Amino acid sequence: MESVGMPYDPAHEFYRETLNALNGCGVPFLVGGAFALEAYAGVVRRTKDLDVFVRPGHIDRLMHVLEEHGYQIELRFPHWLAKAFKDGHFIDIIFSSGNGICTVDDGWFQHAADAVVVGVPVKILPPEEMIWSKAFIMERERYDGADIAHLLRARAKTLDWSRLLYRFNSHWRVLFSHVILFGFIYPAHRLQVPMWIMEELMRRLRHEMTSPSDSRLCQGTLLSWSQYLMHIQGGEYEDARHRPRGTLTLMETRQMTETLSRDEKRAG
Repeated sequence: MESVGMPYDPAHEFYRETLNALNGCGVPFLVGGAFALEAYAGVVRRTKDLDVFVRPGHIDRLMHVLEEHGYQIELRFPHWLAKAFKDGHFIDIIFSSGNGICTVDDGWFQHAADAVVVGVPVKILPPEEMIWSKAFIMERERYDGADIAHLLRARAKTLDWSRLLYRFNSHWRVLFSHVILFGFIYPAHRLQVPMWIMEELMRRLRHEMTSPSDSRLCQGTLLSWSQYLMHIQGGEYEDARHRPRGTLTLMETRQMTETLSRDEKRAG
């Protein structure tokens, strides 16, 4: 069982209080983010928040429990993210992803690992789901590719590659891009990626290169909420996040764009 969250940080007492409250509430949860990355890859990073993952069906119950413990709750994005604030600190409560792809389901819990975070026994995200959810974060101001390279360097030999490929499904090109970059970043470790997965991804690439493409589709919005909107809003392409291709409604993506645009202006 990995022990992470040291050396001491003033926020750790808040994290410890929060994790103890969650352990006692009966709602299954997983810890992700910097603490999970440290447990799997040994990368120590001071973090300003705590990432907690729950099934979508448990979000209301978890928020109610935290309110009873004195937290201020905000359902920031109804399809993806809530936040809980207390004593100048906060946690992210995550039940899907901004693009609507990586919804937390039973598999996240079935393959979770044991760890001790800031002295509290918890379950942490499986490395496969961690890679899957991080792989789509390619914003102008945030890119999680380095985290994936660290995870592959530490865990490529023991990953369930079949399950990882299943998770990416039709978005396998995103996985392929990270695997290719991993071999560039750490050449001495590139053979840790099984040959069969490389052959399968290359087979899919060869097949796709001879197949017709959807000329109206832009999948860039699955990677960044903002950087491809110029073409979507201009009517040149259709947004891959929207039904029937994706899982989100126009109202959900519009609310996310407006909220994140406001946040960006305040920060800038």
